[in-house]
Amino acid sequence: MTDLSNEKLQITQKQLARKLALIAVYQWQMTKNSYQDIYLALQDDRDLSKDFRKCDAAYFQGLVRYVIENHEEIDATFTPLLDRGIDQLDQIELAALRLSTTELTNHIEVPFRVIINEYVNLTKKFGAEQAHKFVNGMLDKLSKQIRTLEAGNS
Repeated sequence: MTDLSNEKLQITQKQLARKLALIAVYQWQMTKNSYQDIYLALQDDRDLSKDFRKCDAAYFQGLVRYVIENHEEIDATFTPLLDRGIDQLDQIELAALRLSTTELTNHIEVPFRVIINEYVNLTKKFGAEQAHKFVNGMLDKLSKQIRTLEAGNS
């Protein structure tokens, strides 16, 4: 396989990991079930099990576990930027903000524009009609706060 083919495969695997992580964090927010219970439920879902076989499993696990274990710290990062209370956020918006904050903070190897694009697209797919616009605006502010040098040049 060529380097370009490997790179495209890795991108697709991470995209699937992000999609599944959004679903997992959403489920956790709604149920407060353990990571293990959510993971097993998603594995048992016939529609999602195919994606699990193709995704970057380590990336998925790292994102979801980090959000579950550190959600208060993550929330404290973006809450000051909100134009409303965190309890007024749609659950998909909240999951997207928690996951993207995690990536912006812990995965500096991923360009901030990629993170913004991925979570805006996921919010378009799974969120309310205008949720992606809110997430886009929040991630623009967050990226400037977390990735000062990288985002400051855009």
